[in-house]
Amino acid sequence: MSEANKQVMRDMFAALSAGDAEGFLGRLADDVQWTIRGTTKYSGLYDGKADAAERLLGRLGQQLGGGLTVVVDDMVAEGDWVVGRGRGLSRTTDGQDYNNEYCWWYRIADGKVVEIIEYLDTELVVTVLGR
Repeated sequence: MSEANKQVMRDMFAALSAGDAEGFLGRLADDVQWTIRGTTKYSGLYDGKADAAERLLGRLGQQLGGGLTVVVDDMVAEGDWVVGRGRGLSRTTDGQDYNNEYCWWYRIADGKVVEIIEYLDTELVVTVLGR
């Protein structure tokens, strides 16, 4: 099961990097719980796929002109959990580089992501995307 769960994560990031929002969102459970750690304007709990699509991905998409390319450097899986370390490469609509580093915890059940805990460089979020 661990390899199958890692593949879900790989497929999600490939879809996101290709600009395939439906491919990315389609791998989230409707009741996904997505927490972004820190105190930025994007930090907090997104309760369900619709909430994450609107309040997180929709707002972020308005700031990132060309989308977000994700490079996964490492993954470890055990049971329902996959932990990944990687980088996001992007540019804002006003031309600033937004290249963050991440650690993601994904809990997967029945081939769908049911929980995400995301750690990132919060100072970079504030510096480039605003408070």
